[in-house]
Amino acid sequence: MLKTTLAGLRAHKLRLLLTAVAITLGVGFISGTFVLTDTMNKGVAKTFARSADKVDVAVVPDEHATDGLPMPLLQKVRSLPGVTDAQGAVKGEAALVGKNGKTVGDFPTMGMSVPSGRLLRYDIDKGRPPSNGGETVIDSKVAKREGFTVGDTVTVLDAENRPHRFSVVGLVDFGIDQEASIFGAVGFDPATAVRMTGQKNYQEIDIAGTVPTAAVKAAVGPGQRVYTGKELGAKLAKAAGADTEIIRAGLLIFALVAMLVSALVIYNTFAILVAQRMREMALLRCVGATRRQIFGGVLTESAVVGLTGSLLGIAAGVGLGQGALVLVSRLNGNVALTAPSLAPRTVLIGLAVGVVVTVLSAMLPARAATGVAPVQALRAETEPGGGRFRLGVRRTAAAVLLGAAGLAIGLYGALVMQKGQTAMFAVAFSGCVFFLAVVAGMPALVRPLGRFAGAIPARLGGVPGRLAVANARRAPRRTATTTIALTVGVGLMSLFAVVAASGKATAVKELDEQFPVQFRIAAQNAENLPAALGDDLRKRPGVEQVVEMRDKETEVGGEDASITTVTASAWGTIAKPKMKTGSVSDLKPGTALVDESAANVPGRQVAETLQVRTRHGVVPVKISGMYELGGQFTGIVVPEADFVRYFGAVDPAEIFVKTGDAISADRARAAVDQAAQPYPAAKVESTADFEEQLENAIDMVLMIFGGLLGLAIVIALFGIANTLTLSVVERTRESALLRALGLTKRQLRRMLSIEAVVMAVIGALTGVALGIAFGWAATRAMTEGAVFALPYLQIVGFVVLAGLAGTLAAVMPARRAAGTSIVESLAHD
Repeated sequence: MLKTTLAGLRAHKLRLLLTAVAITLGVGFISGTFVLTDTMNKGVAKTFARSADKVDVAVVPDEHATDGLPMPLLQKVRSLPGVTDAQGAVKGEAALVGKNGKTVGDFPTMGMSVPSGRLLRYDIDKGRPPSNGGETVIDSKVAKREGFTVGDTVTVLDAENRPHRFSVVGLVDFGIDQEASIFGAVGFDPATAVRMTGQKNYQEIDIAGTVPTAAVKAAVGPGQRVYTGKELGAKLAKAAGADTEIIRAGLLIFALVAMLVSALVIYNTFAILVAQRMREMALLRCVGATRRQIFGGVLTESAVVGLTGSLLGIAAGVGLGQGALVLVSRLNGNVALTAPSLAPRTVLIGLAVGVVVTVLSAMLPARAATGVAPVQALRAETEPGGGRFRLGVRRTAAAVLLGAAGLAIGLYGALVMQKGQTAMFAVAFSGCVFFLAVVAGMPALVRPLGRFAGAIPARLGGVPGRLAVANARRAPRRTATTTIALTVGVGLMSLFAVVAASGKATAVKELDEQFPVQFRIAAQNAENLPAALGDDLRKRPGVEQVVEMRDKETEVGGEDASITTVTASAWGTIAKPKMKTGSVSDLKPGTALVDESAANVPGRQVAETLQVRTRHGVVPVKISGMYELGGQFTGIVVPEADFVRYFGAVDPAEIFVKTGDAISADRARAAVDQAAQPYPAAKVESTADFEEQLENAIDMVLMIFGGLLGLAIVIALFGIANTLTLSVVERTRESALLRALGLTKRQLRRMLSIEAVVMAVIGALTGVALGIAFGWAATRAMTEGAVFALPYLQIVGFVVLAGLAGTLAAVMPARRAAGTSIVESLAHD
């Protein structure tokens, strides 16, 4: 029987090729994910090991410490026998000012101590380390982006936002520091770093010499951690490796989607192959093969196909992982390009997943191969899936029950549950349940959906078009299994598109409602803005209103809390928080508004009294209302007059500017920029800028998701191509008869292309419907007052692209069908 199975594989190798391709793509995604993250970890470990090699012993604060290492500790360490050098690492905010007079980036650059000598752990790309208080070095990526180079003079703000001028003496790769990698950095000699950042403690003390770690531990005392250079490198690499674990987990989720689609393609392929070879298997039964041998033969075929596809997938994964690493390294210069890392675990996981998924997917077709009596199977057979179709009582019941359960859970999560993460999980679970209902009931939907999807092709395509639509509808089970794979990818893409569009619409609506202004000004480093800026803005022509928001950290009921206020005239006109209890008019002297999270804090209910510590002592403040989260306010809000009485004159944390309709947007922006020009840390952001940044961020996430889900769609299209290829073999005599009756080669190719388009559109329409429905539910579950938005163009684009991809999938099967001899095909049995 084994020889017979292997002979069958050789005889049907072309039929199984696309199945192997499907599993290759799925396994390639999984193995590529492991190759990418393993290679990144390997590169990170090498980078940190090379850096830590310069250190003999390092002292770092305990994990639970918040104050760092006291500065006098450095002199104590330097006095130890065997210490040749010791340097304290300083890090804090030190905002670099760009050539436009404003601080660079959305967040302040980090100020880093850069020692000279052996303990210099950063790579100098150009120039040299700083040697005195008038010199600085700049992160190489920041310097390239901002146009700075060695020899330039730059301005850096200290911890009090005071400007200082420095000469650039070097460009440095700060890649081993994660914060510096994210925010950029400027470096100074250690003494200047302390002065610029305002730090009172060291983050780390690095030691060079032959001093034993036990002596260092005794000197620094309890509460500090002491590591050798090798231990420090391993610790830093492990901490950085946590990022790759997150990347791996995210990519594997999409890999599971790809494997699900692959399983559907494999199942459909083996179902068709078994049906086409039913007479062959019946003959084997007649000559002595048992049911177990037939079942084992089909599973052996699937195992060989799975093993072949998995091996190819692992090879493809190495290429995918290396290609992804090149892309990541271009986006993040701190990721070094190294040789791809193929761990034994990756090979074992890839082989196990590929073979197991393939074998499990083939089990139902294998079981079906043993369920038909040999004599019955030897009779003349109809096309598998053809004839009169009935869904069946059990399948109908399963579809109805699963569909009802999915709808009930989804509606409960969207409409009844408290908005937030739990409701989102409920909607996600309901989507999985309802998808199972769609899988069960999809064969019943094929014919009506096929009639709808094929209406235009049947009208415009002539006889080939009508034949194609009929072919797509006449085997509902086969078409359903083929199209459901595409439904998965298109459905998820539609879901993400709807959620993204709704998120944009919700954010814009809340911004317009709660702060209908044109400009927002805030300091990059979260420091307060000078009060003079607000006074200057009020004098500018075209400025209708200037609203200042102030906050103060204090104690409320013995706990740390923030008290906020805004300009009194803004209430009800510009400042309009959504109230859950009470109204804005209830905010009177001696009262406060709190956000809805206060409901979980004892003593912070409406009508209760807060004990607020002020400059005059503790004063009682009564809660008069509760507002929703999601706007510009958080925490406790008091009237402006009360705030001044409690804390005195406090500079504004944010300033909002509303301009009149008579002034153009460009002139208004120029006026606001001119007022903020003397203050380098004051960043001006227009409402239009904010909306554009929000849309770009959401579009970027959507593009990433779309790219990752694109593999699932590609696999689904291979499934369509596979189904058509097997169908061409199955309908060889039928195609020959059509050719004999006058159908041309071009018309035959057109017929198969339209059939593929109809199947693709059926899958796309089902996916779009599911994506829109559960996108609406997810939007309702996200937050109260969320705005549902339907991205019509994207949705239409998904359906059109599915149709075009279906046409592409039909190219090879159509060419094969058109190239077959009519005489030989009519003699085919």
